Amino acid sequence: MIRIWLNSILKIENSPFQIRYTLKMVFFILILFSLSCDDSSKTDKQILAIDVGLNIERFDKLFASSNPTELPSLKQIYPFLFSSRFSDSIWINRMKDPIQSLLNNAVDSVFNDFKQTESEINLFYQHLKYYNKSISIPRVITVLSDVDYRNKVIVTDTIVLIALDTYLGKDHEFYTSFYEYKKQNLNPTQIVPDLASSYAEQFIYQPNKTTFLDQMIYFGKQLYLKDLWIPFKTNSEKIGYSESQYKWSESNEFYVWQYFIENELLYLTDRKLLDRFILSAPFSQFNLELDRESPGRIGQYIGWQIIKSYMENNSTTYLDMLLMDPQDIFNNAKFKPKK
Repeated sequence: MIRIWLNSILKIENSPFQIRYTLKMVFFILILFSLSCDDSSKTDKQILAIDVGLNIERFDKLFASSNPTELPSLKQIYPFLFSSRFSDSIWINRMKDPIQSLLNNAVDSVFNDFKQTESEINLFYQHLKYYNKSISIPRVITVLSDVDYRNKVIVTDTIVLIALDTYLGKDHEFYTSFYEYKKQNLNPTQIVPDLASSYAEQFIYQPNKTTFLDQMIYFGKQLYLKDLWIPFKTNSEKIGYSESQYKWSESNEFYVWQYFIENELLYLTDRKLLDRFILSAPFSQFNLELDRESPGRIGQYIGWQIIKSYMENNSTTYLDMLLMDPQDIFNNAKFKPKK
């Protein structure tokens, strides 16, 4: 960026006034840039100084290494993980089950060194606590879920469960029968984005999601919270895209928006629009030849850009924005899609 400014100076005609004026402008911009960096650095230091007292409990490893005689102790420490509907014999058989053993070994091979994942989870809670000081840090417990990818992360006020067998890597043999778009986010790098999504759902008050615009704004709010809470993750990881899918979204943002406007989709309440542009899918459905080139959930991406535009053009706090009506946000967003 600085190089561009300097190049612009060299291209001016040899007018002393123009040169002095341009130099003053560059100097002014550099000062603003420096102040912005200082503010960002100060915020980062404050976030990193927060002690969240996080201690991730590896219940999955504990259960894998336990024998039947230790079951009463496990039930005492983790009563919420042992439903009273099942007798002890069920859990004892599970300890001896060869399929359970395969799951244990697979998780251990991927997460034997848990430091990177633990560091990211800790960093997430530091950001969460910085932006939401009243929040209590829960017990974070890793479990196995028999590869239930629909419930990878469960969040309550006091307990968070993370099913590590749903994050073994998209090419893992356990996921062979899954659709490719489902496999895509079964990677260790998606643990923290999924955790952030689960928290975001609890922060956003938007009871009426009837129109297509409502749905886009709702998920846009979620993704904006990820910008605050997990800035150390890439944009593609925040939304759960591959790098190529995210680049496609950036490159075609203008044309996607044009399609939505020309087809007057914003205020429609047709539930089919959810499947076409909002919910997880192999691709978005424009009913055009380019469909298979597009990523699914492109409506979420557009909603994200609308929210970012609103926050850039208004002085509203992010907490107030979360409570706002989607139409009010859209009316004041001044959203101009990238060409």
